[in-house]
Amino acid sequence: MNLNSHLLQRMLRLPPPLTRDLTVVGDLRVPMRDGAVLLADRWAPRTGGDGLPTALIRLPYGRSGMTAEPTVRPLAERGFQVLYTTEALNFSLALARGEEPAERAPVRLFVMGEEKWRDFPSWPPPGYEPQRFHLQPDGVLAAETSPESSPDGYRYDPADPTPAVGGVRMAFGEKAGRVDNTALEARPDVITYTTPALDEDVEVVGDVSAEIFFRSSLPFADVFVRLCDVDADGRSTNVCDGLVSIVDADRVSTAEVKMWPTAYRFKRGHRVRAQISSGAFPCYNRNPGTGEPRATATILRAADQQIFHDPAHPSAVVLPVRRGA
Repeated sequence: MNLNSHLLQRMLRLPPPLTRDLTVVGDLRVPMRDGAVLLADRWAPRTGGDGLPTALIRLPYGRSGMTAEPTVRPLAERGFQVLYTTEALNFSLALARGEEPAERAPVRLFVMGEEKWRDFPSWPPPGYEPQRFHLQPDGVLAAETSPESSPDGYRYDPADPTPAVGGVRMAFGEKAGRVDNTALEARPDVITYTTPALDEDVEVVGDVSAEIFFRSSLPFADVFVRLCDVDADGRSTNVCDGLVSIVDADRVSTAEVKMWPTAYRFKRGHRVRAQISSGAFPCYNRNPGTGEPRATATILRAADQQIFHDPAHPSAVVLPVRRGA
């Protein structure tokens, strides 16, 4: 009995497999047209796998650990032979053999939006200057500092926490990565700020952060900020995000939020959006608003949150930008 097979079938709500008896051939070397060499593991049924259609899966997380079997096994048990690949460490392999490593850039990134692997001379790469995109009245995001304006507000209730949608997830059965944020942004506890349509491509590569002037009705609060790409049809897709917890949040203070670094191209005609809320549950455990430990808190208190954007409180997201990419 293969316990992992049965567990995956139940968690992913899959039909019964054709077989649970698989064989894995590891460390197959697969040369690519760009000169890179991939190491691949071949998963297939122990009998009859040679004539099956092939599924190729390439991820940056290695061929062992938490991601390999849940990614590959469901396909290999249901009519596919699967090649699961990662980039080989050619530099280290060459040194181990006493050979001169092949010349290659020290940094290789997959630039989302462009959907292409590219080489860079360093991290963070040169040529990308930090630019502040300021929160404005009426949900506008712009390079100019906001004029005098009243703060925006929303109510956060940990009994109905703002849900996590897409992004960095390690939970079985939950969709990770880039997803449609339309339903999330329709919630009353989420506020968005959006640029006009871009008149040229804008490339963001490097560290992403936000400085949000914030106040809560309670002394304990979280600030969650997400960078999104809004396409010509109005579909909002997440790029990267981050969360910070604040103590003494009932006084106006600056929430300095470090988001995940990114490499992303916002295309001409698209819009850049900053999404702000006070949670992303269960990716981040909800803040009960009481100061109690989150894992054992028994009292949940709703809070009224305020986001300030005026000359004295220049809330902004900070993006490493190169224009006309």
